[in-house]
Amino acid sequence: MDFSNFTLGIEEEYMVIDPVTRELKSHDQKIVEAASKILPQDQVKAEMHEAVVEVGTGICKNTDEARADLAKLRRTINSVATEFGLRIGASGTHPFSKWEAQLITDAPRYKEIVAEMQDTARSNLIFGLHVHVGMESRELAIHIANAMRYFLPHVYALSTNSPFWEGRNTGFKSFRTKVFDKFPRTGIPDYFESIEDHDNYVKLLVKTGCIDNAKRYGGIYACILFQYR
Repeated sequence: MDFSNFTLGIEEEYMVIDPVTRELKSHDQKIVEAASKILPQDQVKAEMHEAVVEVGTGICKNTDEARADLAKLRRTINSVATEFGLRIGASGTHPFSKWEAQLITDAPRYKEIVAEMQDTARSNLIFGLHVHVGMESRELAIHIANAMRYFLPHVYALSTNSPFWEGRNTGFKSFRTKVFDKFPRTGIPDYFESIEDHDNYVKLLVKTGCIDNAKRYGGIYACILFQYR
């Protein structure tokens, strides 16, 4: 297999933290606005909770490019946050801040999600690192997605870092996973015999009103996705 045909894109979701109390703190999108003047606008975004900043690399040809791009994003966001008297953190969950105290970003998309899912959405105070792998065909993507199902528990075991939630040791190494489980269409993806099998499943979800378009169901459109656990 020619791995030069694959591309990488990495997203990270950072906590915005008060440097004194270490609590999550809303930045009122000031970090996003300031960083967007330094970085390409599509590389830094708001997230559903105001105490979160999301960044994303460009489309990278290899891991060296992805590493360099991600390092630049981290330095930039950290520098901008410091200018506002804030700090940046990264983990699957914040160890003690409470989701009930967090503000929701004023944007139509997030209002729609909250209206649909209520406290399931409001309590989804988790942070992730997403690795997207671009592939040359949908057929190859479905083949690799099927094969990756076996390895996902191993990846979870290697990457767990969220045992704490709202000031408690939950007893789980990955409580982030338990928080996210409340959302529909999460977990290990289904096995599909073919791309047609996959597409028919998505059409069924749309027909039955479970989703309104294919992007609402990750499937192969999410490609291979690893997250902070």
